[in-house]
Amino acid sequence: MGIRFLSTGAGLPEKIITNADLEKIVDTSDEWITERTGIKERRMLEESEATSDIALRAARQAIDTAGLQPDDIDLIVVTTCTPDHLFPSVACLVQKGLGISQKIAFDVSAACSGFLYGLACVEGMIEKGLAKTALLIGADALTRFTDWKDRGTCVLFGDGAGALVIQACEGPGDLLAIHLGSDGDSSHILTIPGGGSKHPLGQIDNVDKYPPFIKMDGKEVFKFAVLRMIESSMTALKKCGKTTDDLKLLIPHQANLRIIDAIAKRLKLSHDKVFRNVHKYGNMSAATTIIALDEAVRSGQLQRGELAELIAFGAGLTWGAAVVRW
Repeated sequence: MGIRFLSTGAGLPEKIITNADLEKIVDTSDEWITERTGIKERRMLEESEATSDIALRAARQAIDTAGLQPDDIDLIVVTTCTPDHLFPSVACLVQKGLGISQKIAFDVSAACSGFLYGLACVEGMIEKGLAKTALLIGADALTRFTDWKDRGTCVLFGDGAGALVIQACEGPGDLLAIHLGSDGDSSHILTIPGGGSKHPLGQIDNVDKYPPFIKMDGKEVFKFAVLRMIESSMTALKKCGKTTDDLKLLIPHQANLRIIDAIAKRLKLSHDKVFRNVHKYGNMSAATTIIALDEAVRSGQLQRGELAELIAFGAGLTWGAAVVRW
């Protein structure tokens, strides 16, 4: 038994934050941001919105595109590091929003690599007969954990959600190979210090000592991202007997244009074979790769039967790659 991909969907906040907007609140410039990241704008939740709202939006679009009804879904997996609450899971909130019950629903946390980790979870559960039709969602609201006084990080992040409807099938299916990895020894280079059980916000002085904002060693993250995504890409391709020449499109995590360009150069891929939308959205964590896949499919850059590879890295540190046939 394998899995096949039926449809994708996206849920993006309407609010757009441009580089010009950031110039008004932090010591930066459009030129500085563009040169170092390639980002021109990013999406941001309204105050009344949460991660589950955009996840639900993406879910509905994906289900509609597949020609299904919510009741056809018997597994919901949401990959996120910015849930509405510590519990219940975003997946259960999406389940409630869809009006379905008595189905499996849970979250997976692997930061920006989350969607690929979630894909492996869904594949395993379908193969074990626990579900026949699954909804896999990558959704994050990183602007809620951004320090707007930190010019090195506040320009990078945005909010968004993407969804993929997956169904059991006979034969090998559309997921040709997947490779995942993590390195906890490097967990300190990308973290949110406060807000968890180690430094809860309710304790006196913890907000100042351990702020609930993203902290990052940019140089180390850059080196790690390029190395691990290249290694992971090649490992996954080797697993299924493919090479980069077989790919119609490489879909890398959209964290920084310089990272994407470095990977493309090392893998010797032409510009048209590497998907880029980082200029529009910035880094949306677990939502990035699935929103990119959705845009590639809807724009015609990826057609049915063509091969693509999704690669990502994230806090943990985590990484992964998946070779898929659309």
